[in-house]
Amino acid sequence: MKDILNRVLELTKIIDKANYEYYVMDNPTLEDYQYDTYMQELLELEKNYPEYAFSNSPTKRVGGEVLSQFVKVTHKVPMLSLADIFTEEEVIDFARKVHDVSPNATFMCELKIDGLSGGLTYEDGSLVLGATRGKGTEGENITQNIKTIRSIPLTLPNGASIDVRGEIYMSRKSFASLNEKARMNGQPEFANCRNAAAGSVRQLDSKVTASRKLDFFAYTLIGTDCKTQKEALEYLTSCGFKVNPERAFCKTGEEIWNYISTILEKRPNLEYDIDGIVIKVNEFDLYDEIGYTAKYPKWAIAYKFPPDEVKTKVESISFQVGRTGAITPVANLEKVFVAGSMISRATLHNEDYVLEKDIRVGDYVIIHKAGDVIPEVVRSIPEDRKTDLVKFSMIKNCPCCNTPLIRKELEADWYCPNDLCDERIQNSLIHFASREAYNIDSLGEKMMINLHNEGLIKSIDDIFRLRDYFDDLITLERMGEKSVNKLLNAIEESKHNNLDKLIFGLGIRNVGAKTAKILCERFPNIEAFKNASIEEIADVNNIGIVIANSVYEFFHDEYNLSLLNKLEEMGVNTQYIQTQVKDSYFSNKKVVLTGSLQTLTRDEAKAKIEEFGGICVGSVSKNTNVVIAGENAGSKYDKAVQLGIQIMTEEEMLEKLGMR
Repeated sequence: MKDILNRVLELTKIIDKANYEYYVMDNPTLEDYQYDTYMQELLELEKNYPEYAFSNSPTKRVGGEVLSQFVKVTHKVPMLSLADIFTEEEVIDFARKVHDVSPNATFMCELKIDGLSGGLTYEDGSLVLGATRGKGTEGENITQNIKTIRSIPLTLPNGASIDVRGEIYMSRKSFASLNEKARMNGQPEFANCRNAAAGSVRQLDSKVTASRKLDFFAYTLIGTDCKTQKEALEYLTSCGFKVNPERAFCKTGEEIWNYISTILEKRPNLEYDIDGIVIKVNEFDLYDEIGYTAKYPKWAIAYKFPPDEVKTKVESISFQVGRTGAITPVANLEKVFVAGSMISRATLHNEDYVLEKDIRVGDYVIIHKAGDVIPEVVRSIPEDRKTDLVKFSMIKNCPCCNTPLIRKELEADWYCPNDLCDERIQNSLIHFASREAYNIDSLGEKMMINLHNEGLIKSIDDIFRLRDYFDDLITLERMGEKSVNKLLNAIEESKHNNLDKLIFGLGIRNVGAKTAKILCERFPNIEAFKNASIEEIADVNNIGIVIANSVYEFFHDEYNLSLLNKLEEMGVNTQYIQTQVKDSYFSNKKVVLTGSLQTLTRDEAKAKIEEFGGICVGSVSKNTNVVIAGENAGSKYDKAVQLGIQIMTEEEMLEKLGMR
């Protein structure tokens, strides 16, 4: 048995060394087939001699453990967040304020990796805990998933007991590979490397995490005698951690800014995404002297890069027909990587936008992601035009039905006025059934397109006639009797929706979900809408003349009136039932939702908060009372921290709503 144990220890040492050379030093010395042979031998030994299957064996890196949930853990030392700055002046000012308190302070500048923070706990050299940052004081135990990240040592050569902090991330190469697999399997793609890393590390099945090829940069530690950040990084390297070599020791604000300028040039060619530079006072013994604000340390700060702006070429301009008939020009681009994903199309908004920025087919343009989400053309680069290019001209007819377009006074968009335009009908049907509008379960976008293409749904009222086509429905692909009954029951149940859901679902131009609710509080049934004058509609709180005109025209259009009559005849509710707003913690508070929620959808949470008297708004300002932050909360979370606004977790929100 001693020979077996010695062989297990020998194989462990060989594989750990190979992992370190490959994943940390980027200098592999073991051939793949040799590595696989050693790993297979170790797996067999552990299977036959389970008493030698140690908790930190390299075989744990392949994953396989499945959890029912993640357990909460409290960090021994809080994982602090940092205040953000955005300009050269703020960088210089930060260094000046530090030197006002501690004239001899120096600085370490490190790349701010666009991933998620993680904490590692080692006892006597063995990894015993891996956790997410969470709220800073409390995170989630993700130890089994952490062990699948091959750049994280499972044991330390010096047997130290330390806490290590770092960033879990996904390289651009791994991200591209992951999305390629998703496309091949017909699955949704991840938006960016950060979301992919966050989603991967929180998989309940560690085998899934292992397949995602995550990585880790260590950036600080707790529990050693290191006196400076520079020493700490060197110590982490000696322990076998992957430490980012792109860092700089600086003495002044000007030196810090020069380093930032250098990194801005290198940024596009890095193998991973970064969104800024972390600037820390180098000397640990100065931290208490420099101090803390109520939210952040004063001895460290994060310089955030401006939004990614990338140059590419406009290959063509096409036109989309929206659900209201609005025609949107779209730039079809040479594929380019922007803020974590490949972009080939970007909105051009409307005719005025294209003409003002003088965007032409063949132009080189600068694009970014508006709000870090929607690809948008920022500007053209006329000086890069090598030939005379044709100036943009708006189309005159609908690209779908060829109906002449119209543009009304005071409006920026051109519209297809044809209520029977096929593309317009399809998009309006998708909108009507969507979760945000009439919320018909089982009638998603793909299903709606399929039913529209089959000729079973040509207008909104056809949705409520589907029961008459039961035999046709069950012959469709993936539509057995059980699925059809579920769909038909959901449609029947939706007839009881409140009137504001119907008004929003009908796709009246300029009328969103909140506006629909405001209107219904003033006009509580269809007859009231029909009889309202433009002046009466415009007089409603927050409703202007443009919206009033849209609403008035809709309820005086023969096609729309005929549709409403049909819906009433089929039992669709056309009355507004005033819901009793519950007095609660959220009463009269302005609330912003950000990040991914686990228990409720964003719209369900919004509806629940409004039911309890809250006012849901889309952006964070000094007037916001509460920000509810789910997983992967982004810039809204950062701004809330910056403004000192209360941040609430999803769990805390559910407790306030009486759902826990």
